[in-house]
Amino acid sequence: MPQIAIIDDDQYINEMLNDVLKREGYFVLQAYSGTEAIYLLSNHKPDLILLDLMMPGLSGEEVLTKIKGIPVIVMSAKADVNNKVAVLLGGAADYITKPFDMNELLARIIVQLRNTKNQSLSKIIFSDIIINTDLHEVFVSDIPIKLTKTEYAILKLLMINPNQVITKSSILDKISYDTPDCVESSLKVHISNLRRKLREVSGKDYIEAVWGIGFKMRDN
Repeated sequence: MPQIAIIDDDQYINEMLNDVLKREGYFVLQAYSGTEAIYLLSNHKPDLILLDLMMPGLSGEEVLTKIKGIPVIVMSAKADVNNKVAVLLGGAADYITKPFDMNELLARIIVQLRNTKNQSLSKIIFSDIIINTDLHEVFVSDIPIKLTKTEYAILKLLMINPNQVITKSSILDKISYDTPDCVESSLKVHISNLRRKLREVSGKDYIEAVWGIGFKMRDN
């Protein structure tokens, strides 16, 4: 089941949410201040975060700027429209005003987790490489890189099967529909160029050759 982090300095609300979410079958993490939240998120990556804004020390707005790649539902007594707009534009996925109806919050949680699941279907991730298959985009450490059609097809195949050695003949067979111009004599050149482009961004070599067999993603 998904893991949800509750970040709220109000102990009653924090514990109440913890009890309800556990009854709904979620795994729960708890933090009672912005500083505690930063420490918690340095060691865990929950599927969703429930975040209060008005906390002592590090505010919810400050915590929000440090959260990347996790949907955040802000829970706050701040009902001003301008404040809501600023928080949503600042990276929050949703905003619910306190006091809130628990069934409404649970519905919003389901929607955000569903959206995240749908997005993940269009992404392939290995280490710090991300392929967006919908847009045919590749990012290394959040930096976009330009690949040829053949390089993209090779990388996608290897990342879909990260623990397998893919033989040269299998690579040629599986990417032949998209890249009919790639033949055995040019495959080595395409892979060499792909490895170089990935290495230029992060200094890492993500693809290794298995002598006499083929290629696989490297365990760094």
